[in-house]
Amino acid sequence: MAGDRTAVMMYATPEIGMVVVQPTAFCNIACTYCYLPDRSNKHVIAQSTVTRLFEQIFASGWACGEITVIWHAGEPLVVPVSFYREAFATIERMRPASVHVKHSFQTNGTLIDRDWCELFKEWQVGVGVSLDGPRELHDLHRKSRSGKGTFDRTIAGIRCLRDNDVEFHVISVLSHTSLDQPEELLDFYLSEGIDQICFNVEESEGDHVSSLFHGPELRKRYAGFLRRFWHLARQSGRVRFVREIDLALPRMFRPEGVPARNIQVEPLAMLNVDSHGNVSSFSPELLGLKNPDYRDYLLGNINFQSLQEIRDTCLASPLYRDITAGVEACRRSCDYFSVCGGGAPVNKLFENGSFMGTQTSYCTLTQMVPTDVILEAYDRLARRETVGEQPTLSPSPVPSGESAAQSSRMP
Repeated sequence: MAGDRTAVMMYATPEIGMVVVQPTAFCNIACTYCYLPDRSNKHVIAQSTVTRLFEQIFASGWACGEITVIWHAGEPLVVPVSFYREAFATIERMRPASVHVKHSFQTNGTLIDRDWCELFKEWQVGVGVSLDGPRELHDLHRKSRSGKGTFDRTIAGIRCLRDNDVEFHVISVLSHTSLDQPEELLDFYLSEGIDQICFNVEESEGDHVSSLFHGPELRKRYAGFLRRFWHLARQSGRVRFVREIDLALPRMFRPEGVPARNIQVEPLAMLNVDSHGNVSSFSPELLGLKNPDYRDYLLGNINFQSLQEIRDTCLASPLYRDITAGVEACRRSCDYFSVCGGGAPVNKLFENGSFMGTQTSYCTLTQMVPTDVILEAYDRLARRETVGEQPTLSPSPVPSGESAAQSSRMP
């Protein structure tokens, strides 16, 4: 892993594998660490925009064999079930036989009911629920618009998913308090039948500045948390998936000569579309942010431009130029490049003020710490093998709907 100097690729032909669609920017709650700038805007994407988007994707020939469509960036469940039934059916009618489409939602869970569960089961939708742990942790930051805690409504949504046999994962944002509570968090997840778990560390994004994220002891604290949680989770035998470990393992132990793919630095590999049809690529968190030097990070509008025109704009843009320069800088300077593939552009921007920078606190936590924790375990297993034991270190299978969790850090 360390020292791998895999060449930076030039992406002549897009490979669209992930489409992040913002059905609305509106969110029905008001988390204290939310950075989304337009979360009170109730505009809803038109069905005609959805149709146009997927007509372009399927006609381009750039679609991967499997596309994950993530409905996110706002609270997607404030848009009615009927909207998605129509949108899903339209996409399915246009879908080429060679392309499989998987839908996923990332939701705060407060609006889940039996109607939603029926939709999720009918279309085999992947579901991620934002849940920060037990009440005292969750309600610290996940507030209603009137300032009350949202735990009761979120846990009711999770129990509705369980009662209706809908598979789901949770994303928990770790704060100063929860970083010291791996045992308590695991006990809570197990008590609620939660066996697919993802962590985000509270970070600085947009207008939100995290007091935690730049602390000098954060790497050590997070490594201690992740190591303890992972080992306890495995020992319990009741946790199927810990994203930070199970997505890192195949990136670290992959066939010789196969580069680690980073879709956040490939033009159009991750296609992000807001409720008005505006298109960005790379990190989905760029949607809605403003910067005149980068044309507000937008590459066009799918209602008015073809995907070919949007691609050409992307390749000629200062945005792509600077993101590519940042990837090259990472390649030259970082021993973790073979695992990471060049970092998350949006975090370079938020933390370093430039896409051309290198190491961030975010990449330290999401790439370096899991790698170090896994290598520690690998070394212990190697020592055990010398005395005749036959241990294994292999990833758990990626669960249904996990694509939403792996592609986006939005809480």
